[in-house]
Amino acid sequence: MTRTSLTVGYVPGATPAKWARTWAQRHPEVPLELRAVAAADAAADVRDGAVDIAILRPPADTSGLAVIPLYEETTVAVVPTDHVLSAADEITAADLADEPTLLPEDDVVGWRDAPGVLLEHRPETTLAAIELVAAGLGVLMVPQSLARLYHRKDLTYRAIADAPTCPVALAFPKGEQSELVEEFIGIVRGRKASSSRGQTESAPKRTAREKTLAKQAARAAAGKVARRPGRGRR
Repeated sequence: MTRTSLTVGYVPGATPAKWARTWAQRHPEVPLELRAVAAADAAADVRDGAVDIAILRPPADTSGLAVIPLYEETTVAVVPTDHVLSAADEITAADLADEPTLLPEDDVVGWRDAPGVLLEHRPETTLAAIELVAAGLGVLMVPQSLARLYHRKDLTYRAIADAPTCPVALAFPKGEQSELVEEFIGIVRGRKASSSRGQTESAPKRTAREKTLAKQAARAAAGKVARRPGRGRR
């Protein structure tokens, strides 16, 4: 593997630290930089080469990108802790039908026909919208990871049972990839170090019969040793 470096972008709420730790254990000679990127800019950062690969929420336009789905996030409603919806463990879209709703400019849920009464003012960021929720101005719908990221003691969140989920994916430029990008993809997918690209394949596992025969041969050999006369005995 060429000893250069790898830059991994990640959007708010994504948690690449565990993969970075695995990388450091396997390739301590190859620096890996984690770079926070705005959700709206993540795809462009990959296309422009600002990052080699990114963990993002797939945009509508994925031209020029290869995208590997990772997981789906639950969509939740963020409300004040004393809000009536906080009494339930889980809510539905119908529960939000009459609620004033905030839609930030950097919204990543993209829920068409979302419930609620949309407020005319659109905060510039999700963090700004969180502040408005705390002020009692409305409800905010976000992926669960963002609700956790921007957690406050005066706010809580509830899963919306019938809301669309929010996908998270790996994105990198289409075409032939460097060994470093391929290696990071393998780590994210759970590939073990022994099965990394370029490593020789391990010996095939023995069948049950082969194991049995080997045990029998070992026992027979042990018996012969036990019956062999000791040296120096008369």
